[in-house]
Amino acid sequence: MTLQDIAPSVPGAPLLELQSITAAYGGIEVLHGVDLAVPAGTVLALLGPNGAGKTTTISIACGLLTPTSGKVLMAGTDVSGASAEDLARLGVVTIPEGKGIFPNLTVKENLLMATYAGVPMDHVEEVAYTRFARLGERRNQVAGTLSGGEQQMLAMARGLAVNPAVLLLDELSMGLAPLVVEELYGVVAQIAREGTSILVVEQFARTVLGVADLAAVMVNGRIRALGPPDEIENELSAAYLGV
Repeated sequence: MTLQDIAPSVPGAPLLELQSITAAYGGIEVLHGVDLAVPAGTVLALLGPNGAGKTTTISIACGLLTPTSGKVLMAGTDVSGASAEDLARLGVVTIPEGKGIFPNLTVKENLLMATYAGVPMDHVEEVAYTRFARLGERRNQVAGTLSGGEQQMLAMARGLAVNPAVLLLDELSMGLAPLVVEELYGVVAQIAREGTSILVVEQFARTVLGVADLAAVMVNGRIRALGPPDEIENELSAAYLGV
């Protein structure tokens, strides 16, 4: 079963929704009643300073961390407590911070990993090289010798090859040149237009606001503001200045 199989009957209903989520590491609570919803084909940017709880939120959404309370819904179905593997089978793909490639394998061998999800290699390569032509030029190059931007492209290409319904991106721009970041977020915008729901976590807000439909500002494990990017400017500035 995929998210398309359990798609909500109400048009525009969120494919990913977090309801009153709390989460803790040991006895220390780090998320305090987080509510977020990502409608189909929408880019939601989760912004905030370092330590705000953004990566923990992604970990909850992809099944790497179980919430202490609250619900995780996918296409209206309660999947709270589901494993990352189960959610991946539903079409939830995560591109973690740090790219998550196999540096000792070639580009083509990295892409081969996507076929274990049941996707033909021809399709995997078509998606990868169509989205990122540079990967086609470097298909036999060892991934660890690629530039940082090319490694991020490879990580994205491998995730996109399985046609995700929900894409979770954690710090996509980390350590990359501005022109590369602009190129990557151009791909993100295109993916959203094709119907994929995207939750992207960024510490550097300006890099993502140009493609985001909605933005949420997180501070100290709580959502301080949520709305169109141009309506949350004041809250965004206050969050980063510690006001």
